[in-house]
Amino acid sequence: MSVARNLIRTKPVLSAFAATAVLLASGTTAIAAGGGGGGGSVSPSQSAPRYDPAEEYRQGVEALNQEQFETAAKHFRRVTKVSKRDPNSHYLLGVSYMRGGDAKKARKPLEKAVKYAPDLLAAQRDLAIVYMSLERSDDANAVLAGLKQKQAACAGNCQEKASLDAIVAEVESALGGKQLSRFGPSETLLTKVAEGDARYGQAIGLINEGKYELALISLKDAGIAFGPHPDVLTYQGFANRKLGRFDKAEAYYQRALGVAPDHLGALEYYGELKVERGDIDGARSHLARLDELCAFGCHEAEELRSWIANRTS
Repeated sequence: MSVARNLIRTKPVLSAFAATAVLLASGTTAIAAGGGGGGGSVSPSQSAPRYDPAEEYRQGVEALNQEQFETAAKHFRRVTKVSKRDPNSHYLLGVSYMRGGDAKKARKPLEKAVKYAPDLLAAQRDLAIVYMSLERSDDANAVLAGLKQKQAACAGNCQEKASLDAIVAEVESALGGKQLSRFGPSETLLTKVAEGDARYGQAIGLINEGKYELALISLKDAGIAFGPHPDVLTYQGFANRKLGRFDKAEAYYQRALGVAPDHLGALEYYGELKVERGDIDGARSHLARLDELCAFGCHEAEELRSWIANRTS
């Protein structure tokens, strides 16, 4: 079941926003309820389609795969203006510039990608390569040193040991003057939608098994494939929350709601986080919004209602 078409309906359930993205991804024009040629009861201010950064990201990936680097950069720039802290959008913006032969322009978006996602190893590798292209060997060596610190901390048994070892070896080769055969993330993540879907589905299975660290690795790959997709962001928040990283979880929930303000899963899970933090008023605000969105009731609203009741009883 494709993320681009219809994400697995466990939690979070797809919002109306995601349904719109489905139509956009399939090339079908979405018609707003009540609209479509006059006589509609919904005003234009209410029926105007919401900007979809996930669809913009998809178009950027498509242009990148077709080696239309200027067009790809244009799409990714638009995404970064809306989802300012999305590391994958900054990363692929840098990749677009670099593949288009402009290492100078590639530097800043790659630096932002690394800043917003220090665990995005491929972005660190590519940033080191850009630094070398710009004859900034000290900066390139600093990136390598940071990667080696991660390698030492891994102590041979972390979840991403193989990826980390490969990245370090590639950076060392590049600094030694060897030209690498690729620049950017795994080609399969960008060229095969099914690959991104598989990583997403794998992450859900791992979450259900309580393997949250492993789930985050799969979700990171899904994020590269699909960009700032609210379902991916919501599950990144959920996994971090279960690991006790409340600040990180909150940041992911906020990003999900920034992309899709009516996303049911993000509203529920963020509300649950507020309950865990003792912010009952904040949780009730999320519940009120869920009640507005779920005219006939929904699981998300009832689940959050139960959390609040259990905490306040």
